Amino acid sequence: MVLDRYRGIGNKILNPVAKKMAGVNPNLLSVFALLFAFLGGYAFYLTRFNSSLLLIASLFIFINAFLDALDGTVAKISGKISKRGDFLDHVLDRYADVFILGGIMFSPYCSNIIGFLAILGVLLASYLGTQAQAVGAGRIYSGVLGRADRLVILITLPLIQYLLIAQGIILIWKFTFVEWVMLYFAVAGQITVMQRFFGAWKILKKEK
Repeated sequence: MVLDRYRGIGNKILNPVAKKMAGVNPNLLSVFALLFAFLGGYAFYLTRFNSSLLLIASLFIFINAFLDALDGTVAKISGKISKRGDFLDHVLDRYADVFILGGIMFSPYCSNIIGFLAILGVLLASYLGTQAQAVGAGRIYSGVLGRADRLVILITLPLIQYLLIAQGIILIWKFTFVEWVMLYFAVAGQITVMQRFFGAWKILKKEK
């Protein structure tokens, strides 16, 4: 989770915006974040007709990531943190993951099997983090594939793929750039599952 090191910088950007939006319901921001996740995935799917939509996909995913970070900050600043809001946010985040990665899976730049493995890795990693909390080990965010890192990769992914297409580069060692990234998600997701599993197992063993 490389971006955790820069959380302070992110807060400096988000806090002023969150203060101006303190009157907005954070759950509404979560819903809008989901909307842009859907639009980002759909734009990726539509790149089969126009590769320029890769740029639009990147923009939509960026907005999704910004709103996803903003909703929690608004909740803290406005004193609207609640278990229901946290629960809703996590549910919508999983739908957002499926919308974005599903759009990539059905795009012309990724095979369905690689896309499926990427979705599996991402969802299982997220599940392990919250399941640990459910059994009393506390929420676990550790692992090589954190959500913040993943979103940054997904924002830059379509931009790089667009530039490669512009240079006439379609395949890199038999796979598209998108497929390489999705393969990374698949493998890193499973590594994160193991990291979180054994992390939670160690905590639970101490409590025994």
